[in-house]
Amino acid sequence: MDFDPAASGWTLMDNDKLPAGAGIPWRTPRGNSWRYGLLTRPDHANPAGAVHGGVLTLFADHVLGCYVEAAANGAPNVTIQLNTHFLAAVEPGSFLDLAGEVTRATGSLVFVRGIITVGERDVARSHGGAFVARVCRPHSRGPAFVAGRLGFSTRGLSSSPPVSSLRDRKMAASSVWKLRLR
Repeated sequence: MDFDPAASGWTLMDNDKLPAGAGIPWRTPRGNSWRYGLLTRPDHANPAGAVHGGVLTLFADHVLGCYVEAAANGAPNVTIQLNTHFLAAVEPGSFLDLAGEVTRATGSLVFVRGIITVGERDVARSHGGAFVARVCRPHSRGPAFVAGRLGFSTRGLSSSPPVSSLRDRKMAASSVWKLRLR
């Protein structure tokens, strides 16, 4: 397929590349939301010659995260679950177009879903959830206490209460973002 995203009003997201060199997504405003796209390449093909399902899932995970980030006001988040249903094969060189939405948001979870299309044809549907790390202020018992309560490893985190300076509050908050699952 010969589709030129830039000529069709899409903007390259060169500051938000897909992992593992899988490509650079595109975006375009549509109504009150955004649509995200990816121009597939020959190296995205599986042995059968179609775009590998892992590329579709990687793309869905990455750009559905944009919807999560918007719903979480920019707070750091990680995917905790993602289901993808493949509906049709995709030929390398095709332009993937994902329209997504937030279906529910709680204090620490955001649920999203999206449909990937090529032209007018639905090729995959994804839905999932993400954990949103929200820290409004450092906890009086320190980041290790907060991490333990959230079920994360506390290895390498201080259990002493953070100091009240702005610099120390920022450091305490950043240490909570670097938590590892037990």
